[in-house]
Amino acid sequence: MHAEPFEPNQREQEILDEIRLAGGSCRVGYLAERLGVSDETIRRNIKALQARAMVRKVHGGVLLGDAMSLTEQPFQTRMRRNAGAKRRIAARLAELVSDGDSLFLDIGTTTAYAAQALRRRKRLYVVTNSLTVASTLTSINDNRVFFPGGELRSHDGGVFGAQAVDFMRQFNVQHAILSIGAINADSGFMLHDLSEAELSRTIAGNARTRIVLADSSKFAQRAPVTLADQDALDILISEAAPPPDIAGMLERRDIALLLAD
Repeated sequence: MHAEPFEPNQREQEILDEIRLAGGSCRVGYLAERLGVSDETIRRNIKALQARAMVRKVHGGVLLGDAMSLTEQPFQTRMRRNAGAKRRIAARLAELVSDGDSLFLDIGTTTAYAAQALRRRKRLYVVTNSLTVASTLTSINDNRVFFPGGELRSHDGGVFGAQAVDFMRQFNVQHAILSIGAINADSGFMLHDLSEAELSRTIAGNARTRIVLADSSKFAQRAPVTLADQDALDILISEAAPPPDIAGMLERRDIALLLAD
């Protein structure tokens, strides 16, 4: 007799998604904060997931289990989330870019939509660590696309690490187009991954205009890593106006807000 396949409930699926987004491991307290529930609730869900080998408890935290392939991390799932908002943001971004411009696009899902919107532009000089972005914009319209060497992350097709950072330092571009994991009034702009933050900081320092793309689901959220040099950011593009406290944070940092139609 065969066991029925296990389908996680909604909260358990949210926990799995958050662990994937955090790179495969995170602390119980972080999950509780992200999902707005108690540590004890998270521990109960983790216990159920561990019984199915979907996660593995470690001291102070949790890892994806052997049954959860990293190749299934939710880049495509995240591409589907708020897809309409991301397309609108991407279209608004494309209005700021002219034929012949030089730009950097990072690994985020909204920047993947931005790459699709930029297919209408010609002779772009594109620097990216995202395989999705590179494959979208290469071999069309006389674009030039530059991609670092190194290992591709299996879950999102991104390249990170010291070699990628050194590669990015060679370029000076007109527009650095950055994705973000969370935005709140206290900490500003945050990411889920330290290596992503390091790469963003490097390329933002070598760009004339620094543009953040974020749909409104990122407002009033938190992530583990605070983006450095936030006062150097120039523009935030979203599909909806942020809450007043975040709007005040943008004003204090002299970051322009552009709303997508």
